Amino acid sequence: MVGDVVLDAPVDWTGENPGVYLKDDPEGEWITLGSFFRVFVSPHGPGTAMLLLASPGEASGSDTAPNVCITDNEPLARWLVNDFAANFGFFRGSPALSGLPYVALASAERGGGAVTTYSETVSGGGYDVRLDWRGVGEPFALVIPKDTSATGKHTILSLFVGAEGGTATLNGRQLPGEAVPHNAFGQQITSAFLAFSETWVRHD
Repeated sequence: MVGDVVLDAPVDWTGENPGVYLKDDPEGEWITLGSFFRVFVSPHGPGTAMLLLASPGEASGSDTAPNVCITDNEPLARWLVNDFAANFGFFRGSPALSGLPYVALASAERGGGAVTTYSETVSGGGYDVRLDWRGVGEPFALVIPKDTSATGKHTILSLFVGAEGGTATLNGRQLPGEAVPHNAFGQQITSAFLAFSETWVRHD
């Protein structure tokens, strides 16, 4: 810290990263994982990426495993998936991240205003993906020290907003699963939540 005001460390990226993570049994495995990134600053520049694992337990690359990342900046998206999302508890160890296809984004649109509902919709490469959040709650701010962050080497500054539930839709078909109770650093929300104003500060 410099004067307890400036974090004397490089910023890896800053932006938004809302997610919808679903199970059919609260004690079971994740069956649908959707994570949206809208990055404003990074070493790879700005960009958008929708990471959808409709079959998290299956390796990607087949028609039976519709897992995809849709992006307008593939180097950024690969970095976000490999260096960050792969360390998130929801995605850690998922076979679907191996061989994940990256396709070009054609359009992206947000909706809902994050007052009671919110949505992120992207299209590209023959995929239309929409994430929806309903029953949006009160925002709360977090400072997550590196020892408890997903990577173990970043301080994270973020604003989280819990939601009562969420859905993921692929090509007009709602994917299975429901949001389940989730403990976000002591705050009881669900596994469908918004993460805005998110900044990852690296400590080598």
